Amino acid sequence: MKNHKIKLFYAAALVSAFAFNSCDDVLDETPRSTFTLDYFSTPEGVQGGLTQMYAHLRQIYGTYYYAACECGTDEYTWGQSGDENNKDNDFSGVGSYTSSTARTDAIWNPIFVNINTANALIDRGENLDPALVSEVNFFRAFDYFLLVQHFGGVPLDLGSGELKPNTQPSRASVRNTVPEVYTRCIFPDLKKAIEFLPEKPRLVGGVTKTVARLYLAKAYLTYAWWLENPKNIPTYPECARQDPDGKSAADYFQLAYDIALEGINNPGPYALQPTFYDACRGSNERNSEMLLWADHTATNWMYSGATSEGNANNYGDNPGSNAFNGFWFFTWNYTEIQATDSEGKLKSPTSRIDRQGYGRPWTRMAPTYNVFVETFADVKDSRRDATFQTTIHGNWHIGDPEAPLTLKAANDMDIEQDGIVLTFVPKAIEGTVYDKNNGSLGFGAVPGRADWVMDPEHISRKIFPASFKMSGFSQESDDVKGIRPYQSLGKPNANNVRPYYIAKFSELYLVAAEAAVKGATGSQSARDLVNVLRARAGKWNYSVAEDKAISADYSADLVAATPDDIDIKYIMLERSREFFGEGFRRLDLIRTQTWEELAGSYKICGPNVGDWTLEEFNREIKPEYYLSPIPVGQMDGLQMSDEEKAAYQNPGYN
Repeated sequence: MKNHKIKLFYAAALVSAFAFNSCDDVLDETPRSTFTLDYFSTPEGVQGGLTQMYAHLRQIYGTYYYAACECGTDEYTWGQSGDENNKDNDFSGVGSYTSSTARTDAIWNPIFVNINTANALIDRGENLDPALVSEVNFFRAFDYFLLVQHFGGVPLDLGSGELKPNTQPSRASVRNTVPEVYTRCIFPDLKKAIEFLPEKPRLVGGVTKTVARLYLAKAYLTYAWWLENPKNIPTYPECARQDPDGKSAADYFQLAYDIALEGINNPGPYALQPTFYDACRGSNERNSEMLLWADHTATNWMYSGATSEGNANNYGDNPGSNAFNGFWFFTWNYTEIQATDSEGKLKSPTSRIDRQGYGRPWTRMAPTYNVFVETFADVKDSRRDATFQTTIHGNWHIGDPEAPLTLKAANDMDIEQDGIVLTFVPKAIEGTVYDKNNGSLGFGAVPGRADWVMDPEHISRKIFPASFKMSGFSQESDDVKGIRPYQSLGKPNANNVRPYYIAKFSELYLVAAEAAVKGATGSQSARDLVNVLRARAGKWNYSVAEDKAISADYSADLVAATPDDIDIKYIMLERSREFFGEGFRRLDLIRTQTWEELAGSYKICGPNVGDWTLEEFNREIKPEYYLSPIPVGQMDGLQMSDEEKAAYQNPGYN
């Protein structure tokens, strides 16, 4: 559902702040009333406002902004139940991408309020602990970096001077150019953060030198692409593609490489997890690979973004706009599968269950056929297994002591409790027969197999592998793995109480590799860097598909398969394998100007049962779409002439 409320351009300073408890290991969020700017001259004010820096991440990540990051890319298209939030962002003729439909209101609105808070903290915190103030510098740079990637040049002056706090609502604005935003704010703020931030986080999830190095490397990389502009994509406000300090794109690619290598070689407490599965499993949240996240928890309603204590754990009907529910988007309705009992009566073998890889089905977004035959074609690569829930297990017996021990599925063969009901196989199996009656959803039946199957050529807008790594984790269900049967379905309609991961240590390798492909030189080549992650991807200690521990090592195979000469297309494949569905993809395609090349067409079957014919869809990705429209609520709130408003909005959206 869209929100078209008119909002003032910049709210008066800091409508909320949070207390901070230095005796704990985590941030202690306690809402308080509005504070004056003088409050931010005090240690309590700095600590309270700083906690808000972390809290505002929940306003952005894990909700409808997710659709703006993933739909319309080579990773996702709209699913059967997709609404305008998904279709309008697909660019395939089923919607309209405008200032009221782009869903970048989900970043514009909260970010500028947070930037104003950051300005106040930095302006009034000169005599306070520089390590604390540098955390604020990080978040101001983080916010502006997110804005400039989506919108181009944005205002540095919110009404009281450049990078100064504004205490009164401002209904007029002037946008800065892209180079000004980078060189006057993003780069200096991140350099200061690297200088003063600690090596180890002062609290769980706190930003550090390594986190700041990743973002400075990403900012240098993105700015280098902007200076080079290989596809002649227009920018706005219009300006020469020149750096104020006279540096070239090659200089910035080298800087990106150097800073990323500094992060890799000086990791502090961070490290890659032993396997990709370990980095993705819900029971291992906040692990050493995670640099930054929007936090959620099952133990505190306020800390998870719920609206009241009655909605504790985000399980209520009105969990709050800051809840992590984006994982519902890519979960298909697996509960529609049907099997038969011994008396021939139809029964759903899989009810909604609060387990990683399952949860509440919305069917809003579907991965394309191309994802499985191109990006994840190698079944030795554990990233396919740990990214997708490629098997559906029966759970009809949970909570029902009288449940039958078996049900009949494909070929009228028995499946046992907890057995596999459906398998998304990596390629077509000879002899498979697809029929509309199979499981009531038209699956394939393979002679001699009790489970139904679906190969990539039958992936549809209705039925597709859901996400494993991004889905919810329930301690009530998942922590009892190995103890059969599961005792409870948990709370299958719950929002996700896992952290939403925003930055990972693994990205440093791919940032450096991308810069190397663009000409940066150093101690490690692009192939060296990529192969660190590919070697890790070859190591298996658990199979999500089989739901059991295994021991396998295909590292040598994956490393040997890496091309000798790596290009940008290969880097983009590796980024998708590492970060599929995590909200990176739209900005990756925009940065590298490969959006049309990689996502201009895709294949998928239709939205109905029995739609088994792959169709190819073409997207019209106009050059102006590389910049998002400024949200309609923002434009409506400006007190400017029609001509000034038209000049303020990005071209193509008036």
